[in-house]
Amino acid sequence: GRRKRMPMEVEIHKKLGEYKLDIHWESEKKRIGILGASGSGKSLILKSIAGIEHPDEGHIKIGDHVLYDSNERVCLKPQKRNVGYMFQNYALFPTMTVEQNVAAGLSGDKKKKQERIEKMIRHFRLEGLEKHFPRQLSGGQQQRAALARIMAYGPSVILLDEPFSALDVFLKDRLQQEMMELLSDYEGTVILVSHSRDEIYRFSEELLVIDDGKQICYGDTKAIFDRPERVEAARLTGCKNIVPVKRLDAHHLQIPDWDAELMLQEEIDSAVTHIGVRAHEFIPVWGERKGNCIPVQVNGKAEFPFEWKYFLKGAGEESDDICWYVQKTLWKELEEKGIPDFLQLPEKEILLLR
Repeated sequence: GRRKRMPMEVEIHKKLGEYKLDIHWESEKKRIGILGASGSGKSLILKSIAGIEHPDEGHIKIGDHVLYDSNERVCLKPQKRNVGYMFQNYALFPTMTVEQNVAAGLSGDKKKKQERIEKMIRHFRLEGLEKHFPRQLSGGQQQRAALARIMAYGPSVILLDEPFSALDVFLKDRLQQEMMELLSDYEGTVILVSHSRDEIYRFSEELLVIDDGKQICYGDTKAIFDRPERVEAARLTGCKNIVPVKRLDAHHLQIPDWDAELMLQEEIDSAVTHIGVRAHEFIPVWGERKGNCIPVQVNGKAEFPFEWKYFLKGAGEESDDICWYVQKTLWKELEEKGIPDFLQLPEKEILLLR
């Protein structure tokens, strides 16, 4: 049968200028995503795993292999960690050919090395490009060469640091897809750092969300997108409407900024401070106000090929615009009936946040 997954445990504490990086997670999954805004400490986590940076304290283990442990005073050199690190611009050696790049991490006898290089060249579809230099390759070929170089020495973990950030959207989608295919038969753990939620959603089984060095949540990727629970996690997973609320009792909330009161079947935890509603989940209501509705006052509108984006005025002077995104299927109804009087918040789409 398949060998059991090696659990990975990462605990890092490191002071960094103004803030402190504090994270701790354990996982047996193959694909882990790290989502956070720029400067939140995402790359520092990867560098600590790779051994390029050292935490102040904590431990990092893959199965029984201890890479770092501050109590036991273990801190392996990067070469000894068996970790593959792919930087933003692939970091191929510019003065070396594809072949030489792939060979760069390999040791051992010449014949074995040559066999390994040829195998990687075939696996990553680089035949005919062996003697090319990185500058002579397309973006996709560079990505494949960088992966071939990492895979050549069979690492137990591969770290991807925003590998697609420099690319335009069309290329990005293609290369992401290709990267996922190339890694599909890789048995080790892959950790992807990104500030692109689509990328993370497509790629990872489990997700770490960090904000300013702090771990906001860790868990199943789809579950976190469905129910973020924390304001920062909701924001990072793309929720456009996050608004402060006042909890009146176990089933009622007041939203001062939206001039509305909500009644929910679900019990509202006393820790709830905000709610979130994704911009395309509102239901338009014409005529009489129903339950869980907010009044509509249009502030602006932007038209896109597949959706219209309305920006609605909140009730307070200071309150942010409410974003309502209308999919193409509703356009006709809007044109016939005009702007709705209210938008209803369906209970199952209300994210209770703290």
